[in-house]
Amino acid sequence: MVVQIKREEIPPDIVVLQVAGKLVLGRDSKELEWAVDELVKKQGTKLILDLANLQFVDSTGIGIIVMCSGKVKGAGGEIRLAGCRGMVEDILRRTRIDAIVPFCQTREHAAESLKGSSPAGAGGAQA
Repeated sequence: MVVQIKREEIPPDIVVLQVAGKLVLGRDSKELEWAVDELVKKQGTKLILDLANLQFVDSTGIGIIVMCSGKVKGAGGEIRLAGCRGMVEDILRRTRIDAIVPFCQTREHAAESLKGSSPAGAGGAQA
């Protein structure tokens, strides 16, 4: 498996999807999109994508992150990227994903940012 996704919850209403491995072209990467679809279907409105263990992302992975952001925001929710570092952070910043999805250094920072946000998406984040 290229990408591994683990779901966790931070009570009362934040979902964390830990993404590890490589988010690249292929069926495995659709797993992230499907996990977000399931979250939105269940009325989840606060999502953290924890990318601390993501080793590589290509244009397909970037597109999936943008698509997931659109789905969550379209449902009235908020999304944060946490733990980006190294080459993954460099690629995401160069492609200006940080203008679409706020970056937080840690998932704890991301959770604090989301706890202060309203379901309509009025919260801020550390860039």
